[in-house]
Amino acid sequence: MALDLCGQLCKVILIIFNIGFALLGAAMLGLGLWLRFGANTQGLFDVNLNTQQFVIGVMVLIVLGAVILVVAVFGDYGACNESSGALTVFAVFLSIVCGLVIAAGVIAFIRSDDVGEQMAMFYTTVYAKYLNTDDPSMTVTLTLMHNWFQCCGLVGALDIMVKKTCPDLSFTGFLTMPACPPAIVNLFKDKAPLVLGLFLGTAALLLLALGCSSQLRKEIKRSRTPSPSPASYMILSTSTNLPSTPYPDPHPYQDPVVFPPLTLAMTSADV
Repeated sequence: MALDLCGQLCKVILIIFNIGFALLGAAMLGLGLWLRFGANTQGLFDVNLNTQQFVIGVMVLIVLGAVILVVAVFGDYGACNESSGALTVFAVFLSIVCGLVIAAGVIAFIRSDDVGEQMAMFYTTVYAKYLNTDDPSMTVTLTLMHNWFQCCGLVGALDIMVKKTCPDLSFTGFLTMPACPPAIVNLFKDKAPLVLGLFLGTAALLLLALGCSSQLRKEIKRSRTPSPSPASYMILSTSTNLPSTPYPDPHPYQDPVVFPPLTLAMTSADV
């Protein structure tokens, strides 16, 4: 199927975007399932006040990862096979995800204090479970959170219990590294515009993919529409032999005019 330059560019952008999107969704889904069904973490899903934030966080990981993975599969299939139907489904799901991202950013901005506290309690649950079981899923989760928030443990760099999961920084940077619970709360409280900008930037990236999907669907529809065939003309040359016909009588039904006979009168003078 022939696509113009714009269509080919949108196709490449969608393929690259959906490959990265699929990897992100698979990682989130895998980590969520690992935390949910791990032998050392299943007991945390007997929901109580101490583990409620952890359960909600894990379920968000699972649901969001699954949705992202499904959207990426439809997007890659539609772009690679130039399927208008798959691209339409991809656009619908991507619009929903984009709306959820914008809503989450607005909520995180408006209720930054509550969101920060809930995230800090989620971290505390992961930290406690890591110390009690040394579960690999907890090690991965704790390492991701330490690198994301640039913090270390409950007391900062002096927390030797989780030192191996903390970011690798210089000696000076390591000594000034803050504790994670206050660092998380301060991030959502003092840097709420930055958090909102992160969500809006993600939404802008999703909108770019949505625009490319719309343009590619138009190109596919255009390339599948048959072009009108040129009209057929019969050229008559001057050498064409046409049958000769006699000129018709202008008055076919009119009686002929009969002139009276000419009589010559001879007089005696003429003789």
